[in-house]
Amino acid sequence: LDPHIVAITPAMREGSGLVEFSKRFSDRYFDVAIAEQHAVTLAAGMACEGLKPVVAIYSTFLQRAYDQLIHDVALQNLPVTFAVDRAGLVGGDGATHQGSYDLSYLRCIPNLVVMAPADENECRQMLFTATQLNQPAAVRYPRGQGPGVALEAAMRALPVGKAQLRREGRSGLAIFAVGAMVPMCEQVAAALDATLVNLRFVKPLDEDLILRVAANHRALVTVEENVVAGGAGSAIAESLAAHNVALPLLHLGIPDRVIGH
Repeated sequence: LDPHIVAITPAMREGSGLVEFSKRFSDRYFDVAIAEQHAVTLAAGMACEGLKPVVAIYSTFLQRAYDQLIHDVALQNLPVTFAVDRAGLVGGDGATHQGSYDLSYLRCIPNLVVMAPADENECRQMLFTATQLNQPAAVRYPRGQGPGVALEAAMRALPVGKAQLRREGRSGLAIFAVGAMVPMCEQVAAALDATLVNLRFVKPLDEDLILRVAANHRALVTVEENVVAGGAGSAIAESLAAHNVALPLLHLGIPDRVIGH
């Protein structure tokens, strides 16, 4: 176990799954109460002193610490990991807790790596990857349970900025799925005989794979549990436009309105 890793949470010990950590490593666990801005600045200070802070925070609550995320962490390129819980729709937690915007507000920040795991094993490996980087990184994952994928015993760092080609189809349609949308899109891709890409990294994008898929397909679809405006689909569209690639592109995600319970 890495003794440099410390956990920080703004009063979300139970919700963020830190109960066991707080008991086993009480000297490396910090609950700063409902003070999200302080949680991020505290993490920045600890990173300056050689620690590897992991801030466990809900997507909707990280919005409150946006200034600190930019000026205290990203501007100094500090190795702080953000475990962004409740990313996407949250059901009974209600409209105030919907994690609708994090991909949009995170991917515009310099120095920040943004990851979205497709399942619980990939989430585990991405959190490990984030702690191995010498820069800020965010791993966004949904409320509740994963699809039930078995966990690998060994921890391994994923290659940064590399997507996963999960299925090659013959229909001419390609689907780029983000995070928790991947298992659902696997069923759709099989039914439509479509190609399926597990994006994995929203920043940096795997532009090589995106351009290669675009060159061999007639139409593309992006699927994410984030607002369409400025999200992962927008990032793909920007990449295609920058390389003068034009083909039909459909973005599926959270619409431009407040989503209720």
